[in-house]
Order: sequence, then structure tokens, then C-alpha cells
Amino acid sequence: MEANPRRDRTIRIFAPDLKIPGIKLTIKPNGKVVFETDYNRAIALLSYVKKAIELTAGHIGELKGVDLTVTSTMPVGAGLGTSAAVSVATITAYSLALGHQLEQREIAKLGWRTELEVQGSASPMDTSISTYGGVIYIRRSGDHAYIRELKAPILPVVVGYVPRETTTGVMVARVKRLYGRYPELVGGIIRSIGLLTETAVGALERGDIESVGILMNLNHGLLDALGVSTRLLNTMVYAAREAGAYGAKLTGAGGGGCIVALVSPEVSERVKTAISVVGGRAMDVKMGGAGVIVEKRG
Repeated sequence: MEANPRRDRTIRIFAPDLKIPGIKLTIKPNGKVVFETDYNRAIALLSYVKKAIELTAGHIGELKGVDLTVTSTMPVGAGLGTSAAVSVATITAYSLALGHQLEQREIAKLGWRTELEVQGSASPMDTSISTYGGVIYIRRSGDHAYIRELKAPILPVVVGYVPRETTTGVMVARVKRLYGRYPELVGGIIRSIGLLTETAVGALERGDIESVGILMNLNHGLLDALGVSTRLLNTMVYAAREAGAYGAKLTGAGGGGCIVALVSPEVSERVKTAISVVGGRAMDVKMGGAGVIVEKRG
């Protein structure tokens, strides 16, 4: 993200390299050709930029023009927190362009508000990790988020991606409907996910990676029970496990998007190959990277 102040109040947003997942061409029996793209996801992502600028200007108390350039190497709408990363980067770059250096807690809070206002509902998880980096534990309480940095080893992770079949909003609504129909059962699953998370915190801090992998597998099963997984996500998860991953689970809202597989360096390439063979796009990442950082050019 790069921001250059302007002399007027015009805001221009450049996004030269957003990774659009793809296109789909359908030929109907009557010969009609239907051409669909995922560019609406890029447009949706830029709505986070717009909202982040508005909220940052309101927080600082002034609105000035800026030329903002968004660069990204991640696919849009993959369930990897792209919107959160872009929101946090926009808030940081825009505030600096106006001559204000915000504290991390301010950036995280504005990032969360950005996602809340654009999506209607949002967890503070993605915006917090984009701000602070590292490995963190987050517990939400009303409008506040308790954040604790974990002392966890940095391990290689393989991400598998397939195009989203539906949106976050649709998936959230689906789980809400299921909860409304079976509150005790679904509530029990959600409570189990919470307990599982608490257990994983301890395992991470002990460096017990095998247990973390087992808990990831359990978590995926619970998420699948809630109806947020898909056949393709499940196929990638099982392919990664069979190739030697400690554990694998979907990440994000589901309905397509990404899985994350915890691996050892020895099996990383094998897991990537397995994901690719079943139709996914495999990417190397590492746990515990940096959060928002400021680099000055020139």
C-alpha cells in the first residue's frame, strides 16, 4: 500500500495487480454464451478502502485528497483475510499521508469498524492479526477484543485454494438458520469449537505441533457439521492429511476458498503436490509473520 497526498480533496485508488480468481464461460443448450467474472470481488475489496479512508478521516478529524496504490499477491475473496489486510494498510497509509501516526490499537479498532460497516458483521481476528502480526489469541467480548501474543514456534504452512462458491454473508446466514432450527445442537458445536481453540492455545505455546494438527482436524469436522465446508475443500483437506500434514482445516467463512495444512519441512512439497493433484492451488506461507509495517521509499 502506498499513499501520496494531493493538494485537493480528490481520492484516487489504483489497484494494478489484484489477483482475480478467474472467469467462467457457460454455453447454454440454445447456443447462448454466458461470461462470468470475479471482478465484483475486486470492486467489493475496494469498498473496504473507501470505508477505511472515511473512518480514518473521521478519527483524525480531517479529510484530504490522496493517491492510494493497492498491491497484492493474494487472490481476492479466498478467505485469507485480504479485506482485513487491505483495510489495515489503508488506515495506516492514509493517516501517515495526512501527517498522523496512529497507534496499533487505533489501527486495529478502525480496521474492525471498517469490516463491520462493510460486511454488517465481522470478527476482530483478521484485522488484529493484520495489525499486530505474530501468533495471537483473540477473545471477543461485546465491542471489545482481548488480544494476547502467543510464544509459538514459526512453522511452515501450506494453503490450498479453490474458487469460492458463495459469499461470507450467505454462509453466516446459513449457520444462523441452522442455529435457529437446532439451537442446542448447533450451540454445542460452537461451544466445542471454543473449547478446542482454548486447548490449541496451550498446545501452541508448548510447541506440541502434533496436538495442534489433531485439533485442526477436529475443528474442520465441526465446521463441516455446520455446513460451511464444500466437497472441494474436504478433498483438499484429506489430500493434505494423506500426504503427511499434521492437520488440515478450512479457513475463512467457507463455501470454497482456502484450507490451511500444518506441515513439517520434509513433507511440504508432497502436501503441495497432493493439493494440486486434486484441483487446488497450493501456496507456501509461514506462521507468525509481521503485522502492519511502514516502509519509506527514497
